[in-house]
Amino acid sequence: MENRQAGINSYKSKLLIGILFSAIIISIGTSVGSSNIGFTDTISVILEKMTKITFNDIDSKTVSIVWNLRLPRVILAFLVGGSLSISGSVVQSILKNELASPYTLGVSAGASLGAGAVIITGLSLPLIGQFTMPLVGFLFAMATIYFVILIASKLDKTMSNNTIVLFGMVFSLFVNAILTTLTAMFQKELKSIVMWQMGSFAMRGWLYVKLIIPFFIIGTLGVLRYTKEMDILTFGEEQARSVGVETTSVRKKLFIYSTILTGGAVSLSGTIGFVDLIAPHVARKIVGSAHKYVIPMSFMVGGSLMVVTDLISRTIISPAELPVGAITALIGAPFFAWVYFSKKK
Repeated sequence: MENRQAGINSYKSKLLIGILFSAIIISIGTSVGSSNIGFTDTISVILEKMTKITFNDIDSKTVSIVWNLRLPRVILAFLVGGSLSISGSVVQSILKNELASPYTLGVSAGASLGAGAVIITGLSLPLIGQFTMPLVGFLFAMATIYFVILIASKLDKTMSNNTIVLFGMVFSLFVNAILTTLTAMFQKELKSIVMWQMGSFAMRGWLYVKLIIPFFIIGTLGVLRYTKEMDILTFGEEQARSVGVETTSVRKKLFIYSTILTGGAVSLSGTIGFVDLIAPHVARKIVGSAHKYVIPMSFMVGGSLMVVTDLISRTIISPAELPVGAITALIGAPFFAWVYFSKKK
């Protein structure tokens, strides 16, 4: 009993350290840029805006840069990275595949097709205007996962992991082929489509942060409801059924919550890969396999990684920016290879 309590306290301590580390990363990401701002000034601006109490005499330009430009961008990057990482940990768990990710199910491909359609047609819905593309991208992502689950359940009543992965990959290739064909037919929009697919947080203000919060809350709370079921599913479907887990129903719900997280993140930032692959592995190395700890740790690791990646993308060739997706791919591809060959060995 004492050992078990000590283990729980150890996990909680690691989560608290993760929270502190994430706060430091967010502060650094907000301070560093083409106009370097002191760490203490950044903290002062944030506290002043949150408490309405003046801590230091800081000029209005610095306040504007920190509060209106950098902080919303950094928070959006953290939420996007965290959402993708939670989604990745869920997919890896229920598919029992360390190399799986939400993109395996075609979520990214669906969102990309929706965004590409908006770019090509110039569609702008009344009332929401510039947020037409994020909305359409999210709806396409949801339609994609619904179609994948529907067909997989028709082909295989038990919805085995192999069936889901296979059909998800096939459908993803099919959707990407449609987008490639459209891009070839409308070459004027080629650059816009490619840049969106590579991902970016440039010129994303507080409104984008407000838009992603509902997706994050709904998806995360939905996933946290099934942490025990995910722990049981890691031992196999037969064992899960033997203890009363409705495996098919639970997996469908987890896929939907995972898509809400991924669809919301992708539709607001573009296609950013590998974070959802890397963060869950790092989280499990830190806190083990219990999902009630893996999920929050994946969120913090993925969010911090995305903030660092975005910081690199906007400073390495300043004042120009590199696509965030390019940086994550440069980091993620070698990591993917390492996981694959380690597992094979």
